[in-house]
Parts: sequence; structure tokens; C-alpha cells
Amino acid sequence: MFHVAPDDHIKRGKVTDVYFERVTESLKSKGINPFVTMEVRTSGLPNRWEWAVFAGLEELLNLVEGLPVSMRALDEGTIFRAGEPVLSMSGRYLDFGVYETAILGFICQASGIATNAARCKMAAGDRLVISFGARRMHPAIAPMIERNAFIGGCDGVAVIESAELIGEPPWGTMSHSLILCAKDERTAYEAFDQAVDPAVRRVALVDTFQDEKFGAVFAAKVFGDKLYAVRLDTPGSRRGDFLQILKEVRWELDIRGFRDVKIFVSGGLDEDSIIELNPYADAYGVGTHISNSPVVNFSMDIVEVDGEPLAKRGKESGAKQLWVCDSCSHRFQTLSTEVVAKCDVCGGLLRALLVEYVKDGKIIKNPPAPREIRSFVLSQLANSIKP
Repeated sequence: MFHVAPDDHIKRGKVTDVYFERVTESLKSKGINPFVTMEVRTSGLPNRWEWAVFAGLEELLNLVEGLPVSMRALDEGTIFRAGEPVLSMSGRYLDFGVYETAILGFICQASGIATNAARCKMAAGDRLVISFGARRMHPAIAPMIERNAFIGGCDGVAVIESAELIGEPPWGTMSHSLILCAKDERTAYEAFDQAVDPAVRRVALVDTFQDEKFGAVFAAKVFGDKLYAVRLDTPGSRRGDFLQILKEVRWELDIRGFRDVKIFVSGGLDEDSIIELNPYADAYGVGTHISNSPVVNFSMDIVEVDGEPLAKRGKESGAKQLWVCDSCSHRFQTLSTEVVAKCDVCGGLLRALLVEYVKDGKIIKNPPAPREIRSFVLSQLANSIKP
């Protein structure tokens, strides 16, 4: 009914570039099926990013489970940089080569979304950031988009099915359509307050018919102590100096005793506009900027054949390990067969970042829950990443 690949087609390797099928046919005709190690990395990150968030591992594990391969990977949510290996897979080439398209697809898009979400959350600081972008993408991938937005740092997601996937309650306010159908704000606010579970925070949309500052005051008077926030989703053609509009809203609410009412902003936001609006905004709904994130251009390349280092031009032969010093954050790579005990910069203890997740087709380590991954991302941003 919808133009998406069924799960079993992905699992059977049907979602692949045709040349992988032709490679398979060619190798089979000569009886060639070497044992290879393939490594995944990117030579550069989009938009001059200095770092990115590794994501998509959970779906990747679902794909490779049962295949006669072994796989090492970064823990999902790990901050990585261009040139660093994020994953390696070993096995007979014909047992998994046809899956290269799907393997890269799972992690390229997920990592881009998680990274943009992390950057928005970092820009917002302790202010809320909610993923509002599912309506900009195909509905079949909305849960994937919002899961990765959440693990990257968003405080919540809007779509019901996405929220069920990550085990979190969905976030939402009210729509312009409610107010337009009711034909005035008071009727809409009263209907919302009467019908919606009292546990849901009352966030009033204030820019449908009125000037934002007068709309905010009106909503505060209608909802009274129940009002948690006013939301401004003002279209670009009406924004003018949007920061000044927020300043006026804050002033008008404060002088009337509504200091606890927060200001929620949505519509066309990105990390730069978040930083600009931070002086007066308390929460953000970020849509297209996250859901339409640039992908991380990972490539998957053979680096060993039958136990011997071998790679194409421009790639370094040999399976690698990525190390980090927990004391000084120094990072470097070695061959996976090398064991390094201490950091050559500060003498601190080193930690291997590529961890074995699959052994001969069996998952030997399961990724944590989305909320744990999100906490891991935020802890790295707080401790080792500069804004």
C-alpha cells in the first residue's frame, strides 16, 4: 500500500544496489568467497561539524542477527569524528556483502538526525527541545526519525507511535486548526481544558488571530493558574524582529503577575535561531531542521582479505581499534591486534571504543534503552564538547 520496503525484504537483502547482486554472481562463478573484514567510517562530516553522534545501531543489530558474521561497533550515542572507524564486520563476503546498502542506510541517516538534535539541545542549554519534524518526512520512518532525535538530546517527541517506540509519553500543545474550527480563542481554550487529561500541561497557542503579546495575556487570563506556557508559532511573514516580540510577550506577562508562564517557540528553528532566542524562550519545538538533517556519508570498505591487510587506494589497510583516554580525552587508532596500555599524552588509562556486539551471528551485547543512550550523549556533550 505504501512505498516502503517490508521488514522481510530488508532482512533478505532485497534492498541493495544491483551491483552487489552482480558482484555475488561474478564471485560465485569463480568459486571465490574470501573471509573479509569491512570497516565503516566517514572521511568528512557535513556542515563543517567537528563531531557527530553515532546512531542506528539497534536496527543494524536486527539486520545482522543470524548472519554468519561478527561485528564490533561504537556504543550507540558515542561522539565520533571524521576519519574514525565506527564499525567493523567480519565474515565470508558472500554472506553479508549484499547488505552493504542497508547497513549504511541505517546508520547514515540516524547519525545525522541524532547529531542535529544534539546540536540543538546544546544550543538550548537547560531549555526544552521537542522534536516536531515528523510531518516533514514519510510517515513510515517517523519513529526512526524521532527515536534518533530523542537519543541525540531532544527532551521529547510529538508522534504517538514514536513515543511508544522509545517508551516515553508524547509531547504536544494545541494546533491552529483547533482555534480556527472553534472560531475564537476562548472557545478553543475552554474546549481543550475540558476535554484533555488534566495531567497534560496547558500550552496555549497565541498567534492565530491576535498580536502575540495580547494573545499571551488573554490566554493567561482564560487558563489562570493552569497555564504552563504560551506557544508562538508565528509565520515568517509576520515575525519581523522575533526576539523583540518574545521580549514584549515576556514583559506583558510579567507585569500582570504571570511570571511562571513559560514561552514555547516553534516554526523554522535551527541551532542558530535557538541561540538568538534563548534570552526569552523557555522551550523549542524543532521540526524540519532535525528531521531533514544531512546524512553522515559513511562508507564501508574492505580492509582485510583472508587475514591479510588489503584495502583500495585512499583507504588504510588492516582492521582498526579506536582508543580514548578517559583522563585527557586523547583519541587515536591502532591495528585491532595491538594492545595499548597507557595514553602517550598523559599516561592515563585507555579505553577501546569499538566493542564486540555480534559473534558468529549471535548478539552478545544489547544496546541500552533510548533514555540511557540520551543520557550518555548529554554527558559527553557536557564533559568533552565545546559549544
